[in-house]
Amino acid sequence: MSTDRFDFVVVGSGPGGQKAALCAASEGRRVLVVEREPKVGGACVHQGTIPSKTLRHTALSLRDAERGLGESARTASERRRVDALMTRLGGVLRAHTEVAVAQLARAGIEVWRGHARFVGEREMAVRSVDGRTRRVSGDHVVLAVGSRPRAPENVPVDHETILDSDSILSLTYLPQSMIVLGGGVIASEYASIFACLGVKVTMVDTNERPMAFLDPELTGAFLAELTRAGGRYIGRAKLERVTTDGVSEVEVMLASGEVVRADKALCALGRVANVGSLDLPAAGLATNARGIIPVDEHCRTAMPQVYAVGDVAGPPSLASSAMEQGRRAVRHALGLPNGGRSDLIPFCAYTIPEIASVGLSEAEATAKHGGALVGRAPYRELARAQIAAYGEGMVKLVATPDGKRLLGVQVVGDGASELVTVGQMALVGGLGVEAFVEATFNYPTLAEGYRVAALDALRRVVRSDVGELAAAE
Repeated sequence: MSTDRFDFVVVGSGPGGQKAALCAASEGRRVLVVEREPKVGGACVHQGTIPSKTLRHTALSLRDAERGLGESARTASERRRVDALMTRLGGVLRAHTEVAVAQLARAGIEVWRGHARFVGEREMAVRSVDGRTRRVSGDHVVLAVGSRPRAPENVPVDHETILDSDSILSLTYLPQSMIVLGGGVIASEYASIFACLGVKVTMVDTNERPMAFLDPELTGAFLAELTRAGGRYIGRAKLERVTTDGVSEVEVMLASGEVVRADKALCALGRVANVGSLDLPAAGLATNARGIIPVDEHCRTAMPQVYAVGDVAGPPSLASSAMEQGRRAVRHALGLPNGGRSDLIPFCAYTIPEIASVGLSEAEATAKHGGALVGRAPYRELARAQIAAYGEGMVKLVATPDGKRLLGVQVVGDGASELVTVGQMALVGGLGVEAFVEATFNYPTLAEGYRVAALDALRRVVRSDVGELAAAE
């Protein structure tokens, strides 16, 4: 069997794979992308990010309409039918896929459909849906195969009454109630979306609070909104048993003895890297105890010419971080300078309310610098938020104790995913909080919150200085 040779073989066409392929092609390299699904884009486009955000957008639109028009803004049937809530999804997916296909084609990137597995360190066999197998070798291989929902042994996921994050959107009608198992980003996003749509949601997780890696002020705002929507969070909970009658009810028994019942359950207890069919040992590779492929800061595996990016390489498992990893991997493989700062990739959870952060949290800054200067701008102080009736929200700045250097930004509320980028650029530029005071923002805008938060921070510096002078006298 003959073997085709490429400079780069990229396995997977999600955000990380696409970015890696386009980066390599832009440097004049011959690139092959192997995708096992019928369409490019990966789970991010077809099962995860795009579908869930489309549903979220609809939920927010209905909420905002009801605030102005009351319950008459939608009919009872529309409220219950999921397909009616997802009318725009098909168009969104088609547009996104067409753009991705066009980008790959313009760059001269070849795409093969099929399942790839290693047959050597840099050689792979690709089996297409019709059973034919082709061999390919690459000077460099980039693994961007993504992940799938984890199915714990004690949770009998049947995709009917107990669903996972891939099958959740196969629901025909919205249930009256839902139990969400997990407290991570995916669990929190879906919990808030369904609560906004009027479903009685109960979250169950082992951590004291959801998304425990975030600033408590951010998760506190999330929990407050979940509660206002009629939801409930049960923290520090251990699953004893999960059962279903397969038709209309799920029962979750906790180690505490409490029993929670609902029409449906969503199991969002992590994801598993899609490495099973790659035959990693044939390339001299293996996964670690967490089931991911260990990589260094350049996303290089134990085999120097093989890289792994995105979910297969572990946290933070974001589309944005996967794209950056794809770029960095290719540039390292080609011996090119990477530039930029990999520690300043913004995070966003598309919960209701949105949560975004970049840089250090208040706790991290305090631990690293012996203290932190913090400034806050509540949305209620911003004219734009008042006009739009955005409700609770906040822009939070974290700086060195003297305020000379910004260390981190956290935002919660409508527009958080957009607002955090302003802070990201300030961090890249090494600016201090005074830069926001001297800047001119459009009025009224949410971005003005940076100036309000900066003034709040600087007032704290002034009060501190006055206090020190008084003590000295």
